[in-house]
Amino acid sequence: MSLVIGEISYTNILPFFYYVDRELLKQRGCEFIPKVPSKLNVGMADGSVDLGGISSFAYGEHSSEYLLLPNFSVSSYKDVGSIFLFSKVPITQLDGKSIALTSSSATSVNLLKIIINKFYEMNAVFETVAPDYESMMESHDACLLIGDDAIVNRWNTDGNIHRYDLGALWNHFTGYPMTYAVFAVNERAWKREPDLLIEVYNQFKNSKETSFQNHYVDMIKSIQNQMGGSFSFWEQYFSGLNFDLTEKHVEGLYHFFYLAYELNLLSNKVEKISLWHPTEHCHSV
Repeated sequence: MSLVIGEISYTNILPFFYYVDRELLKQRGCEFIPKVPSKLNVGMADGSVDLGGISSFAYGEHSSEYLLLPNFSVSSYKDVGSIFLFSKVPITQLDGKSIALTSSSATSVNLLKIIINKFYEMNAVFETVAPDYESMMESHDACLLIGDDAIVNRWNTDGNIHRYDLGALWNHFTGYPMTYAVFAVNERAWKREPDLLIEVYNQFKNSKETSFQNHYVDMIKSIQNQMGGSFSFWEQYFSGLNFDLTEKHVEGLYHFFYLAYELNLLSNKVEKISLWHPTEHCHSV
């Protein structure tokens, strides 16, 4: 009896994990694997990870194989605060320019391509590289960073650099919230360990609710010890994030997948988003 749980190594997903009783779950056979989103996407696809937070785009690539855990996401209605395009020129002048893309993400990379190609109707030269701001900007006109890499460089960038929040741009052009990560479970796991999956789901749910009720105070203090930053910065950051998965979020996901398919970023159309349910095991939205 076991489940391998993927844990995105960024602060934005921490509310789901901060109050989880890891020892209890480990005793019941669970294993936690912390990695950046792109690595967890691969783990879910090859079966070495059973469930956890993955890029929304990775779910789109495997929508017929995965179920989403209901009411869980890492999203924003407007500014996300941790996914930035840093550019030497205004975004409207990036036609034909080179943009370095972080190797840590799938959703954000494809979101930027949609923004540049669809919304601004420009073509840029994209290159995926290691997420290092200095080397990215040394050889490119702009770069995309996500998660804690984006937050740290947001604090330290030079005033001449233009900075664009991808969540704000998505909302401006579509009116939808942007869902960056979802919680998915693969077919093998929900069939093999239905009772343990319910326990894991309830632990995530309790952690999310406790974090919100606590106004993220304990979690923020822990983050400050590791990363620095003022309490007010982190308080504002988490207040801008959303951790639900409402009908509006799902509509936004369908629209994101449709645009990605139109640009040949996704090879398959996402016709159905299916949710796991503790009693029914599956229903579609």
